[in-house]
Amino acid sequence: MFLRLGRLFRSVGREILVLWYACRNPATPFRLKLVALLLGLYVFSPIDVVPDWLALLGFVDDVTLLALGIPALLKFVPAHALHEAHASADGLLSRFRFGMHR
Repeated sequence: MFLRLGRLFRSVGREILVLWYACRNPATPFRLKLVALLLGLYVFSPIDVVPDWLALLGFVDDVTLLALGIPALLKFVPAHALHEAHASADGLLSRFRFGMHR
């Protein structure tokens, strides 16, 4: 179970980077950038549907929203902007992976 959670967090982290680079691209529609900003604000906001101070349940809504919202947003990114975002995210992650294996 913990192995699955680790894989989920690694893939969500990569997708967050891809969304970040996609939102920085001028070809990405403004509405998509706005929805991505609102998603980020909700995740970091102290106001939640389920309060974060409830053990484990408080983070379920945030993780669920990220796991469903980020791939949904990435579907609306133009293909060339998405390709550039993937390349940029892979470049950044490869620098960290290389440095960790030394």
